[in-house]
Amino acid sequence: MNWQSDLNAIKSAFPVTLERWYEHHKRDLPWRHTRDPYRIWLSEIILQQTRVAQGKPYYERFIEAYPTVADMARADERELLRLWQGLGYYSRARNLHQTARYVTDHLAEKFPDSFRDLLKMKGIGEYTAAAIASFAFGERVPVVDGNVYRVLARVYGIEEDITTTKAKKTFAALAGELIQSADDPATYNQAIMEFGAIQCTPLSPDCLLCPLQQQCVAYQTGRQHRLPVKAKKAPVRNRYFNYLVFQSKERVAMHERTARDIWQNLHEFYLLETDEPKGQLRDLPIPEPISELVESGTLMALPTESMQLLSHQRIHATFYIIDLPDDLTGRLPADFQWYSVLQAGRLPKPVLITNYLEKAFG
Repeated sequence: MNWQSDLNAIKSAFPVTLERWYEHHKRDLPWRHTRDPYRIWLSEIILQQTRVAQGKPYYERFIEAYPTVADMARADERELLRLWQGLGYYSRARNLHQTARYVTDHLAEKFPDSFRDLLKMKGIGEYTAAAIASFAFGERVPVVDGNVYRVLARVYGIEEDITTTKAKKTFAALAGELIQSADDPATYNQAIMEFGAIQCTPLSPDCLLCPLQQQCVAYQTGRQHRLPVKAKKAPVRNRYFNYLVFQSKERVAMHERTARDIWQNLHEFYLLETDEPKGQLRDLPIPEPISELVESGTLMALPTESMQLLSHQRIHATFYIIDLPDDLTGRLPADFQWYSVLQAGRLPKPVLITNYLEKAFG
């Protein structure tokens, strides 16, 4: 057997090996018991945001609240954002809502049944379209996510930077070739993703018990921890949020963020963002109308500090509770409203704000 025929034989056996491994090692997950494209779509969007263990409760809460795509289409966006709270990238939650409405209103509650048509839907990219097309409709199209990149890079010794366009084409072509030998494209796609998630892991791959050990270039050459190649992430940006938590008679003042920035359409307290940390309330650049409220109010406690790490931002937050007298409660900016602590708890808001409310007023 020459080198090329040997390589072809390895590629032909690759899907079969993974499918056999999957049969014995797959996790029992709720979205694997359905061919409903709505539920598959929902699970994939959630899992883009978090790991399976954290994503499963979100999925179950969404399915309980919105069992069908029509139910999601009729959802109140504020409630949908509240259910999404903690996953980040809230634009994806809004895309969920818009896509559910489109499928319900224009497609008679039926998702497109092909990869190409799914790609036309808002918020559905190549990976998600491939997942829905293969899992729900059995289309022979490969999924290529981070787990797949890692498995293919290691097994086939691919040293191209996976963040480049050239590498994406290389991996897509290889994935497309491999799935042709699969018995069932849905099972194969699930298998390779699961293999990357629990066997061929980023930091501690279980190479000694790996069924692909003998054909894995990375294992044979000791390069498991060098592959896949990925450019360094952009540096994390530090941001300093100073919140004035105006309260009065067990109520707090909050408003909805509308700027095109993080946490759009989520609720927060009065915010002053600074270029560097400020140690005391008097050091903040408080505008004149608000400074009058601060001077007339009562600082109720020492400032509370918190931090939230986003993908490329680190939010350092300081909270100042200021109790306002009755005659000043109507002088906040027009977009602010007063909420009881219970009402505030039901609003969609960043995790950082949620945690603060629970600690300060819980």
